[in-house]
Formats: sequence, C-alpha cells, structure tokens
Amino acid sequence: MLFGGPYSNLLATLAMQAEAVRLGMPPERVICTGDVVAYAAEPAETVRLIRDWGIRTVMGNCEESLGFAAQDCGCGFEAGSDCDLLSRRWYAYSDARLGGDDRAWMRGLPRSIIFTLAGRRFAVVHGSADEINEFVFETSDDASKRAGFDALGVDAVIGGHAGIPFSQLIDGRLWHNAGVIGMPAHDGTARVWYSMLRVTDAGIAISRHALSYDHAAAAAAMRAASLPEGYAAALETGRWPNMDVLPPEERARQGRPLAETRLLWPHSTVAA
Repeated sequence: MLFGGPYSNLLATLAMQAEAVRLGMPPERVICTGDVVAYAAEPAETVRLIRDWGIRTVMGNCEESLGFAAQDCGCGFEAGSDCDLLSRRWYAYSDARLGGDDRAWMRGLPRSIIFTLAGRRFAVVHGSADEINEFVFETSDDASKRAGFDALGVDAVIGGHAGIPFSQLIDGRLWHNAGVIGMPAHDGTARVWYSMLRVTDAGIAISRHALSYDHAAAAAAMRAASLPEGYAAALETGRWPNMDVLPPEERARQGRPLAETRLLWPHSTVAA
C-alpha cells in the first residue's frame, strides 16, 4: 500500500489507517512518500499517528525543512508566487507546534526506500532521484525519468510531492505516483488517493483507489486555526487555490474527476 502527503490532515490519515486495517495490510507493507506535515490543522497529531502506526516513511521536503529548522518548507515554489506566500502561513503554524521528538524523527527518515517485488527493484523517493522537491508529473519529460531509473539503479520509481496520481511505463520501467491523502487531486472532488501493488500470475498490478473521509470537519479545523482559506476550501471543492506548479497538460485537466484505475506491468516486460 502506497500513499503520500498526509499534510497534517489527521482525519484523512485516520481514514487511511482504517483502510489499511480493512484490507489486512500490516504496517511493514505500507509506505508513505513523505510530507506528513503541511497545509492542514493538526501537524503534531498527524506525526504522532504516523509514528505510532509504524509504517515506512520517506523524508519529504517538509520533514527536511522542519527537522533541520529551515526558514521555509522547501517546496520548490517560485519565490513570490501564490503558493510561496500561502506556504509561509502554514509552515509557521506547523513549526510552532512540533516538538523536539517530532523533529528528531523527521531528521532520521530515509531519503529513499528500496525494495524488491516479483524480482523487480523499486525505489521510493519524495520528489525525484536528484531533488527532494522536484515536481514530477505524468507529462514531465520522459528523458528525466529514464535518468532517474538509471541513477537509482531500479526498475521502478515510486514518487510523491506532485499531488496528482499517475502510473506510466517507459521502456519497460515504471514511474508511479500514488497520490496524496491530505489534499484532493485538483479533480473537482473531495476524494483523496492511494495505490496498491499486487503480484498476479500475469505481472504486477498497480491500482489507484479513491478514499473518502470527513473533509468538511478537516476544513473546519483549518478555519478555526486561521490557516489559509484557499487550502481549506480545496478540501471541500477538490480544486487547488492556484495552479502555479502544474504543467499545461495538467492544468487543462483541472476539475475532471479521476477514476480508479489498474495498470498491469507484465512479468515478460524486460527493463531497458
């Protein structure tokens, strides 16, 4: 089971944990792609839940920044952009509420997780092979993805950070973003996303699943904490307050509801 971006959204993270229990997924079979803390109202509580759950978690840029006492979230937003200005508010809010143990845990997170499934080697990173805060989307350059496979020495990369799920086979190798649970995928619905990897007789099945939770209560908690209204509203409308980070193709898809999908990666595929 794979998911990213709890984003301080405690109710969404509780729903994700309940889904894992429902599906019989033990903690050692669950991986989070990072950014446990970000936009929403309960950073310390969400960190505590992830820690107590015992799942494997990759360091996101937010953990790097908060763990090492940086001045901003290191999200990769353009200076002065709407995303940059909004991030300053939630970052200060989260920074004031995390304790020393939380920060020590963040500093100790791995920057990548390597595992093997059905004879294929996977790397889980937050952004890309080279940069923890690089936004990698489905329409991002395939050459950069090929370079990432080579740099990591793997058949598959599981990434996070970008917030929109996708699965893509490139020359027989897989790039997959599981999506995030703390914020909708800019598809006009309040649902959030996770994914599953399953070994079948024909290959590895990569499935994308929607997750519903009490998004209205999560948005109310953000408003009660005087966090940015744009992100609180996004929990309800399923639309981000801006599209600064999106490539043109992803911008054109805004507000189109995503579907649950399944991609089969055949055993016969030979990685380049």
